[in-house]
Amino acid sequence: MNNHKTLFLAFSCLIFSFFVFSCKNNDPEVTTFSEEATPSSLRVDATTASAQTIALGKMLFWDPILSGNKDVACATCHHPANGYADNLDISIGVGGVGLGINRHFLNPRTGVFTKRNAQTILNTAFNGMDINGNYDPINAPMFWDSRVKSLENQSLEPIKTLEEMRGTKFTETNALDSVIARLKNIPEYQLLFKNAFGGTQAITSANMSVAIAAFERTLTANNSPFDRYKRGEKTAMNALEIQGMNAFQTVGCAGCHTGSMFSDYQLHVLSVPDNAKLATSDAGANGTYSFRTPSLRNLKFTAPYMHSGVFNTLDDILRFYGRIAGGNSQNPNVNIRQVDAKIRN
Repeated sequence: MNNHKTLFLAFSCLIFSFFVFSCKNNDPEVTTFSEEATPSSLRVDATTASAQTIALGKMLFWDPILSGNKDVACATCHHPANGYADNLDISIGVGGVGLGINRHFLNPRTGVFTKRNAQTILNTAFNGMDINGNYDPINAPMFWDSRVKSLENQSLEPIKTLEEMRGTKFTETNALDSVIARLKNIPEYQLLFKNAFGGTQAITSANMSVAIAAFERTLTANNSPFDRYKRGEKTAMNALEIQGMNAFQTVGCAGCHTGSMFSDYQLHVLSVPDNAKLATSDAGANGTYSFRTPSLRNLKFTAPYMHSGVFNTLDDILRFYGRIAGGNSQNPNVNIRQVDAKIRN
């Protein structure tokens, strides 16, 4: 009987997650998960950025000139057709061709797989938001291991990373300076940077990061059926989805996937299996095998899941958690006692 109850609760959570956390269009107002929560208005700080800055950021986001071999753009791994992710288990940056599931390495192969699954950049404007709707863009945690704070700092890291955008054309040390030198030689960028930031020396890596971050903060999607339901549109969710919402809280999913963005933005040890495509085990933040809780928003469109991209469906994830609850670590490098107590329970 207990097994049947567990399976039923898991199925309910699956229905809730798959159908509820998918947004169809932008709406600036959502509420927190709690039934007692009051509506929290999600406003993007980047609305204070000028239209010229956002337009410049959009152009930079789509321009492969930021990569060493001029063959990878930010949009390559964060494409709107793929939920602003790439729908691959782990991404292919330099040395690849194509988009999404059709992306592959050129022959002869010169590139290597990136280390982790590409998270969607939708709603990254709200990274770090707490259950009360408060967030600090300057200290917002980025990447699976939270090694960088703020979208501004995050935007520069792929340009410096060998397998993502840099390739062998530049060194990590001179990558940003080399990209800036390229931009300075393009009259259109000279004008765009001047219009956005003013002055005659506006093309800098700092301004480039501000522009890209300003554009990314406009990429919000928070008008899912769940959001509409919480705002009082009681027909936005069906009976099974509502049952799933209740089960989501009952079985403890909401312990980590909390607040308006359904993430506590904390690091947790889960024992997620490594991706077999990688030569070495991914030890996560500071070698602890901990990774940041991802937001559940728009996850319907952003499979595969987890930092290693080893789970193709939400059902796979529920089975994974079931095995952990049964006392079985899923990564040989992680002892079950290391797994976060919230997950084990």
